[in-house]
Formats: sequence, structure tokens, C-alpha cells
Amino acid sequence: MDLNNKETFEEKELKAEDIQAQAEEQVDEKNETQESSQETTPLTKEEELGKKLEEALALAEEQKDKYLRLAAEFDNFRKRTIKEKADLILNGAEKSISSMFPIIDDFERAVKTIETATDIEAVKEGVTLIYNKFIGILGQNGVKAIETHEKELNTDYHEAIAVIPSPSEELKGKILDCVQTGYTLNEKVIRHAKVVVGE
Repeated sequence: MDLNNKETFEEKELKAEDIQAQAEEQVDEKNETQESSQETTPLTKEEELGKKLEEALALAEEQKDKYLRLAAEFDNFRKRTIKEKADLILNGAEKSISSMFPIIDDFERAVKTIETATDIEAVKEGVTLIYNKFIGILGQNGVKAIETHEKELNTDYHEAIAVIPSPSEELKGKILDCVQTGYTLNEKVIRHAKVVVGE
């Protein structure tokens, strides 16, 4: 056997590998060409409309989900607000009432003292102290008495229940007497002062 004319087994194997590699390269190139042609191929109108419809449906589903979550959150907020308002109406005066307990205690002690008291001046002084303490607590809660003494009549704060002749020219149109004290709560009138005005 002539070795020069005959290809060795190893050479044949190498050639086969080269042929296989070339074939694989051609297949890859063909696939790439097909993919690029698919990418550049324009969609038909039906396909385009179908794609837009899918996008619109997905967006609608997302918006619906957001809406449902928002509606649930708002409903929870509304229920919580109603409950807080109800609690405020029922227990809003708790702080003010609690601050008056010391006054009630003082009155109870005063009533017991009056039963056995012989000194009227001491009783009078005790009641005056309780009154002043009560006015102080009202002031801490934003309640203030409306000033009336020789003030000009102001219908926002005063209610004239009588008009009498003025003792002097300076007191004409001014308040001469207060029949019932008026009060404001945080600058809002909660009871007008009933007054007598000079003319």
C-alpha cells in the first residue's frame, strides 16, 4: 500500500471535522438571516390591532386593580373617620369635665362646713375662693368672660335688654350694667352678655 497516495485515517478525520464545522456555520447563518427577515417583516393590520388590544387589556386590568385598592383604602379611611368623629362627640368634653372635679370637691367641703359654720365672713371668703378657682379653670379651657363695664355696645358680644338715661354725657351709648355675664370659647361667643345701655 502506498502511503503517499493514500490519506491516513487521521487526515480523513480532520477533513470530516472541517466539513461538519462549515455545515454548522451555514446553518447558523441561515437561522440569523431568517430571524432578521422576521424582525424586519412588518406586522399585518390584524396582528398590529391584536397587539394593541392586548396592551390595552393589560393596562385596563392594571388600572382596575389600582382602582379597587384605592376604593378599599378610601372606604377604610371613611369608616375610621366616622368612628373618630363619634368618639369625639361622645367624649370630647372629657378633659374639661375632668378639670372641674377639684371644684366639685371644694363645693362638697364648703357644703359640709356651712352646716356647722358660725362665721359668715369665713363662708363668704371660701365661696369666693371656689368661684375664682372655677373661673381660672374655665380660662385654662379657653373660656373668657366678655368685658362689659363702661364699654361701647357691640352687638357681636352684647345683647341690650334695657336702655336707661345716662348719668353723664361720657356714658351715652355705653354699657352701664351687666345683668348676665357673657362668655367666649377660644374667641367664639358662646353666650352674649345681657346689658343695660345708657342713652
